[in-house]
Amino acid sequence: MSDDLSQNADIRTLTEWIDESERITVLTGAGISTDSGIPDFRGPNGVWTKNPKAEKASNIQNFIADPEVRKASWRDRLDNRAWSADPNDGHRALVQLEKRNKLIALLTQNVDGLHHAAGSSSGKVIEVHGTLREVACLECDYRDDMQIALNRVRQGEEDLDCPDCGGILKSATISFGQSLVQRDLLKADAAAQNCDLMIAIGTTLAVYPIAAVVPAAQRVGAKIAIINAEPTEMDHLADLLIRESISQVLPIVVQGTKNLTGGDAE
Repeated sequence: MSDDLSQNADIRTLTEWIDESERITVLTGAGISTDSGIPDFRGPNGVWTKNPKAEKASNIQNFIADPEVRKASWRDRLDNRAWSADPNDGHRALVQLEKRNKLIALLTQNVDGLHHAAGSSSGKVIEVHGTLREVACLECDYRDDMQIALNRVRQGEEDLDCPDCGGILKSATISFGQSLVQRDLLKADAAAQNCDLMIAIGTTLAVYPIAAVVPAAQRVGAKIAIINAEPTEMDHLADLLIRESISQVLPIVVQGTKNLTGGDAE
């Protein structure tokens, strides 16, 4: 534990709020995975900042209409950093928060699967933007492990079609222009409506509809804490803003105030 961080007034306040809360909802974005070696999208070193063509591929209409966009996307999938990334201390801290029986839902915009890899329960994690770990057909219900599709790319295929119906295959992520899964949105909204503390972590809170969970939580009286390196679209709603390292802050705040003074967390 960093002594400097543990003495930070805002971090101590968040630690106290977690101790006092009974129903915590967490929303995570790309910032929680940067310490695992996975770049974010819009930051100074973000994927889309450095490579605007990658952002073009994230639009479903471009993906469907242009075979070259699809081919480039499959080539990029081969070297995606998610395949070699491990969960970091931030991911693992949220597992500890769950073990304290305080977490009602872990909403994530991330598609890297690192919350699951860290040990978070599948019943708590809601991957609102889908998962990179699976492949899906745009025409039928076919889904499979992403590595099976990538083996086809390694064997020379450039533009993958569905083995069941011949439709276009893509990662089971939700691209811009695709509809989110309504069931997941309903679960996310319910988690926002039922929490007494909302913690937004590593997200600019600029992507809707999921960003709407923050004002939804505020409307029911929940405290709002935002942990992010850069300013977000909803800083004005926050009761607490923390600009420190996510993977350093989270292990401190989830352990409880007793641990800050040398005792054991509850």
